[in-house]
Amino acid sequence: MKISDVLRQTGFSRNAVTLMYKEIAQMIDLGALDKLCCLFECQVADMLEFADEQR
Repeated sequence: MKISDVLRQTGFSRNAVTLMYKEIAQMIDLGALDKLCCLFECQVADMLEFADEQR
Protein backbone atom coordinates (compact mmCIF):
# COMPACT_ATOMS: atom_id res chain seq x y z
CA MET A 1 0.00 0.00 0.00
CA LYS A 2 1.31 3.45 -0.88
CA ILE A 3 1.47 6.37 1.53
CA SER A 4 -1.02 8.21 -0.68
CA ASP A 5 -3.49 5.32 -0.19
CA VAL A 6 -3.16 5.58 3.59
CA LEU A 7 -3.63 9.37 3.40
CA ARG A 8 -6.77 9.04 1.33
CA GLN A 9 -8.33 6.29 3.47
CA THR A 10 -7.51 7.75 6.89
CA GLY A 11 -7.45 11.52 6.42
CA PHE A 12 -4.11 11.76 8.22
CA SER A 13 -1.55 14.41 7.25
CA ARG A 14 1.33 13.41 4.99
CA ASN A 15 3.78 14.37 7.74
CA ALA A 16 2.11 12.09 10.31
CA VAL A 17 2.06 9.11 7.94
CA THR A 18 5.66 9.70 6.87
CA LEU A 19 6.84 9.80 10.50
CA MET A 20 5.04 6.52 11.21
CA TYR A 21 6.33 4.94 8.00
CA LYS A 22 9.93 5.86 8.82
CA GLU A 23 9.36 4.68 12.42
CA ILE A 24 10.47 8.01 13.89
CA ALA A 25 7.12 9.23 15.26
CA GLN A 26 7.47 10.15 18.94
CA MET A 27 3.83 9.41 19.78
CA ILE A 28 0.60 8.33 18.13
CA ASP A 29 -2.98 9.18 18.99
CA LEU A 30 -5.15 6.23 20.05
CA GLY A 31 -7.78 7.21 17.50
CA ALA A 32 -5.14 7.17 14.77
CA LEU A 33 -3.93 3.78 15.92
CA ASP A 34 -7.51 2.50 15.79
CA LYS A 35 -7.94 3.79 12.22
CA LEU A 36 -4.70 2.11 11.14
CA CYS A 37 -5.72 -1.19 12.71
CA CYS A 38 -9.06 -1.04 10.90
CA LEU A 39 -7.37 -0.13 7.61
CA PHE A 40 -4.82 -2.95 7.82
CA GLU A 41 -7.21 -5.40 9.55
CA CYS A 42 -4.78 -6.08 12.37
CA GLN A 43 -4.42 -5.80 16.15
CA VAL A 44 -2.59 -3.08 18.08
CA ALA A 45 0.16 -5.57 18.97
CA ASP A 46 0.84 -6.02 15.25
CA MET A 47 1.50 -2.29 14.90
CA LEU A 48 3.61 -1.49 17.98
CA GLU A 49 6.92 -2.74 19.27
CA PHE A 50 8.58 -2.00 22.61
CA ALA A 51 12.17 -0.81 22.28
CA ASP A 52 14.25 -0.50 25.42
CA GLU A 53 16.27 2.66 24.75
CA GLN A 54 18.63 1.98 27.68
CA ARG A 55 20.34 -0.97 25.99
